[in-house]
Amino acid sequence: MRSIPTLLGILLVVALRAQGPMSLSMQQAMDMAATQSYMTRNSALAVEVARHRTKEFTAIGLPQINGEVSMSNFIDPPTSLVPNFFTPGVGPEYIAASFQVPWQLSAGGTISQLIFDGSYLIGLRASKELRLQSEQDHVKAQADARAQAAKAYQGVLAAEEGARLLGEGVPLLEKSLRDATAMQQQGFLETTDVDRLTIDLEALKNQQRSFLKQGEIARAMLALTLGLPQGTPIMLTDKLDVLIDNPEEAALSEQGFDPNSHVELDVANTYARLQVLNMKNERSKGLPSLGGFFSHQQVWNGPEFDPGGKYPFYPTTLWGLKLTVPIFSSGMRHHKVQQAKLGLEQAEINRTATEQRLLATAEQQRLTARSAFDNYTTEKRNMELSRSIMERTSTKFTSGLATSFELTQEQGRYLSAQQAYVQRLIDLLIARTELRKALDLY
Repeated sequence: MRSIPTLLGILLVVALRAQGPMSLSMQQAMDMAATQSYMTRNSALAVEVARHRTKEFTAIGLPQINGEVSMSNFIDPPTSLVPNFFTPGVGPEYIAASFQVPWQLSAGGTISQLIFDGSYLIGLRASKELRLQSEQDHVKAQADARAQAAKAYQGVLAAEEGARLLGEGVPLLEKSLRDATAMQQQGFLETTDVDRLTIDLEALKNQQRSFLKQGEIARAMLALTLGLPQGTPIMLTDKLDVLIDNPEEAALSEQGFDPNSHVELDVANTYARLQVLNMKNERSKGLPSLGGFFSHQQVWNGPEFDPGGKYPFYPTTLWGLKLTVPIFSSGMRHHKVQQAKLGLEQAEINRTATEQRLLATAEQQRLTARSAFDNYTTEKRNMELSRSIMERTSTKFTSGLATSFELTQEQGRYLSAQQAYVQRLIDLLIARTELRKALDLY
């Protein structure tokens, strides 16, 4: 029998396919990932868990009411030896007597209230900090999901661009192969020249298929990042050249950065505050704690099971206070306080290290983005020049002014230039995504 989530997943796939491809811009994909990815959905549930945990801890300091009902029946009532006051000096010195009736029934309730406990007051603050930490983790998970969606989205576009560029060269090479075959049949070229062009054409088609396969893989990763079932049709509406030439993306490498606004530093600060509270909590364990209680009980006893009949219920009511004063722990509390102090020092070091790491990462990603853009511009120009040279060589080959070896050589150079261009394109997209992540702009 299929589970309900599985059935819902199947219905979602059917609905999506019935509606046709899902059209998404990159911004829409990032927004969708921030709410529907598996990672963010889990972190959202963690926030809810932390919210309920805070309320649970708060309830510890509120009145607690417990009720209890018990019934017992002595098959063999307890028997005790008592001095023989009935026939002193005549009978035995002790006689066996039972003072317990067979049946007993009791019902009652107890109200308890914590009046003062230092650990509880500090724990209440700590639970709120833990809730804040879970919310910060959720914000970080959303940023990570946005970055992953952007990478997957751009990965699809880059792979399809690579397949498109290689596809442009296929007709040119096919024409050269047809011309060479005709010339070989007329005896103007050797079979080797035709074979070289055949090999180049197959290599080009294989590379094109490889890019198409990479695009399929990137689409699968995009669906995974968006929390969609595999096989969901997705149409990407943004164009690659628009994303590349976006002035806002180009200006990222010159944008300032304040680590105090970064979510990772917020997490580090929250952890440091938790360590401060942990140290205070260990110290507070040396303080007295005070609690109060009120209890009322109705008890019935009888030789036969007849509650409230011949023999009535008898009440028992009491209230009281309980003061617990820690006196001596053989140094255990002292060492726990020292451990908490060291934990606080570690948290402060971690906070400083996080701040410096964020600054260094931001600067490193700026340099990487600038270098990636320069490399992309260079490889784009090289590819255009290589294409121009290859086309001129193809024209010369058709006219008999260039050999097949020269044509094959230029074809290989153009193919290498295309591959280098696509790789620099991917490097630029990744560099900008990592820079945006380092600047906490997701």
